[in-house]
Amino acid sequence: MKAARQLGNLLWRSGDKYTSISNALSSPANRKDLQKIHSLLITLGLQNSATFLGILITKYSQFKDTHSALLVFGGISPQNDVYVWNTIIRAMTHNRCYTKSLEFYAEMRDLGVKPDNYTFPSVINACGSSMDFEKGRAVHDHVVELGFQFDLYISNALIDMYARCHELGYAQLVFDGMPHRDIVSWNSLISGYTSNGHYKEALEVYHQLRMDALLPDSFSLSNALLSCGGLGEVVEGEVVHCLVEKLGTRIDVNVSNALLAMYFKCDVLANCRRIFSEMVHRDSVTWNTIISSYFESGLYHESMRLFLEMVRHSKPDILTITSVLRACTCVGDLNMGRYVHDYMLNNGYECNIVATNIVINMYAKCGDVVQARQVFEKAKNQDLVSWNSLLDGYVENELYQEAIELFRRMRTNFQPDFVTYVTLLPMSSGLTNLNFTEELHCDIIKRGFGSTQIVGNALVDVYAKCGKVEDSFKQFESMKFRDTVTWNSIIASCSHSDSRILGLRMLSKMRLEGIIPDIPSFLSSLPFCSYLMAKRQGKEMHCCIFKFGFDSNIPIGNALIEMYSKTGSLRNSILVFEKMKERDLVSWTTIISSYGMYGEGGKALEAFEHMKVAGILPDHIVFIAVLYACSHSGLVQEGRICFEQMRTEHNIVPRMEHYACIVDLLSRSGLLAEAEEFISLMPLKPDASIWGVLLSACRANGDMKIAERVAEHILQLDTCDPGYHVLASNVYAASGRWDQVGVIRKSFKANGLKKDPGCSWLEISTLLQNTYEKS
Repeated sequence: MKAARQLGNLLWRSGDKYTSISNALSSPANRKDLQKIHSLLITLGLQNSATFLGILITKYSQFKDTHSALLVFGGISPQNDVYVWNTIIRAMTHNRCYTKSLEFYAEMRDLGVKPDNYTFPSVINACGSSMDFEKGRAVHDHVVELGFQFDLYISNALIDMYARCHELGYAQLVFDGMPHRDIVSWNSLISGYTSNGHYKEALEVYHQLRMDALLPDSFSLSNALLSCGGLGEVVEGEVVHCLVEKLGTRIDVNVSNALLAMYFKCDVLANCRRIFSEMVHRDSVTWNTIISSYFESGLYHESMRLFLEMVRHSKPDILTITSVLRACTCVGDLNMGRYVHDYMLNNGYECNIVATNIVINMYAKCGDVVQARQVFEKAKNQDLVSWNSLLDGYVENELYQEAIELFRRMRTNFQPDFVTYVTLLPMSSGLTNLNFTEELHCDIIKRGFGSTQIVGNALVDVYAKCGKVEDSFKQFESMKFRDTVTWNSIIASCSHSDSRILGLRMLSKMRLEGIIPDIPSFLSSLPFCSYLMAKRQGKEMHCCIFKFGFDSNIPIGNALIEMYSKTGSLRNSILVFEKMKERDLVSWTTIISSYGMYGEGGKALEAFEHMKVAGILPDHIVFIAVLYACSHSGLVQEGRICFEQMRTEHNIVPRMEHYACIVDLLSRSGLLAEAEEFISLMPLKPDASIWGVLLSACRANGDMKIAERVAEHILQLDTCDPGYHVLASNVYAASGRWDQVGVIRKSFKANGLKKDPGCSWLEISTLLQNTYEKS
């Protein structure tokens, strides 16, 4: 309004109305001012001036008012001025109306208006932006027909257009045919290769640029860095980084962002942190890059912390938000997940189906299935991922009935995929009724997923866990293709039955069929050797582990220590432990337990002290191992001290197992009265195992008075374990109280109890066929 009033005053005072109008059109404050100037042009009879109308079209375009720009152009008559056509084509391209831009170009040619060198850059840009390769090729032909193929700006536009259309061969041909090139020419080709993932070619062009003695700019350097990151060429990236520092271009936020991305992809996190901390200016790309990269590097807590910092300075995009939500899912941080979701809702983010699914998955995996269900029900659209995410949440939280109901509802709207069945099958082992498992299996066959590897593996596993080992083997035998997971599942299934020998044979068969065992294979098989006392097979397995390079794996080392200790070789257990480069709490617990098993209580306590010096915090399980070692070595005072330390120094509340160890410690040392008193002072109600320990000791020491009192306590507990009833019966028999023996035997029969027969294992060389390949 102000600009229009000033223009009117100028026109009254100045005779040069053209100059006044030109000045006014050069910088209108807003669209309303421009419309006023437009009205004055019509009033002054200048509505047919191509120059002024061209400027009007440009200005309307700058204000994103394509409708007014089109009205201005439509009012021009005759439309034979190439300048006006160039203006409307450029305006449409600038406002992303690429189809309209190309329609005007076609109409211009139909009317016989000859394009000039200013026409083609906008037209070519429209072809590239719409990724219309065919029209781009046609326009290129027109360029050649009119002799503009060597125009620098047109050639640069052609390189960019072909790169956007993924036709890099054509882009390279245009580049090679240019008699003169500027930095834009080089950047267009480098960017084209980089954006299409041809990082090696991008770096080759960058090196050619350097050899031609051209100084790269921020755009060149950014793309070179991105290519180094794509190739994982950290050394090459550091060379480019040095040039960045030398030229002082790191002040450019795009270059710093490229440095961040390059170092993250090359996994040099220390440099990332330094560059980020030194950046004076950070934009949304900076924050998005570092947060997303921290997430992808597994630094979930760090990515969440940076998000909280970011929202104080910049607005994250949906990619950053989903990265943080997935980080919350990985660490199970429900509170942070809720905060991020609330941030999305409060700031009006438009959630596409991918983002919605990530929110559903976050709530489901973090345990809030009620909120996950609410997000699911409120979603405008749901796809298979939405259903599977919610189903997975129900299964993980053991809400099996809700999962079954949701699955039945899902089938009325969507066809389940193999992910659905892999999600649902694991819960079958938690159901008392196997009908659902069989129903799923039938559904899997009906829908053609029976041959899918991952589904077959899940069926092998679930039948074994449901106690249907025969069905597990049937599924295994029916599979045409078996991978390592298949074999691991069938080997693990043998641990769910008494088929340990078969488990070792399956491991051997796996090797014979050319499948290389992995870490889970050995972790499933080593306990078989322990159970079967198969020392020779355990040693052979150890050789395979060493051969495949798994000996440095901590869980494997722990399993080997346990295997050797249980098969009678404490020396080998110690050797494995000492050769371990890294040890966790389980490693120390296992070696302490091994020492205890062999009556080496002093060494067990020594190992316990070394563990604490190494900075490993003890838990309740390691204290069971220590107390057990003290008990089997007669270290009464040391056991008492450890029991007190557990409560006072480590704030671990003793469990029934710890009290049982102390009772055993006192009983084995002949302190039966003290053991009985200790039991009477326990804050927990003693169970049959506690009294049974003391009763066994009483029999061994011949203290029948305490034995009878203890036997009465055991009978009062009404335990279903036949061993304790037999023990109590033997005590009464030794005391001549045959009436009480008769009562116990009658109760024994009435309750359907039966004494379990004893058994022993003996390793015989022919028991297990050694079919490991020697190499």
